[in-house]
Amino acid sequence: MKRIEIIRGDITKVQADAIVNAANSFLMGGGGVDGAIHFAGGPEIIKECMRIVAMQGECPTGQAVVTGAGLLPAKFVIHTVGPVWEGGMQGEPLLLAACYSNSLGLAAKLHCQSVAFPNISTGIYGYPKKQAAAIAFEAVETFLGGNSSIEDVIFVCFDEENYRLLLAEQRLRAGQ
Repeated sequence: MKRIEIIRGDITKVQADAIVNAANSFLMGGGGVDGAIHFAGGPEIIKECMRIVAMQGECPTGQAVVTGAGLLPAKFVIHTVGPVWEGGMQGEPLLLAACYSNSLGLAAKLHCQSVAFPNISTGIYGYPKKQAAAIAFEAVETFLGGNSSIEDVIFVCFDEENYRLLLAEQRLRAGQ
């Protein structure tokens, strides 16, 4: 049975086959979730990211690439580049949805059964959190409806506001 779980916590400590990193296009670590994952995962992740960028160039917004997880409790880190909020008229909703669906697509190819997501683009990239929660849920539910390999998706919220918004979105979709 497929399950979507919402927790408050630190994504670097979550037990899942893959954790998703809200990366920048250079895949070189930064602030927020990206910096935390690179720090906790150790130097092997940045080395793999450097190899990916050397081979293919920057990772475009909405796309995803995978590395090992280094010292993290996951098997893989899926790095996806979320959109910077520019008012919503620059394709941001489609790009944000693509982050979730492309990350899940990679996870399925890697035979992952569990995937943990941060709140992509809602930090320094400025995406409105309520809109981001609705897009995240829609993209995940749509993907899970057409894929049988992934059993568990965990939204790992660092802050209380994202946590409450995702719980509200989950209740809304459950008809409660």
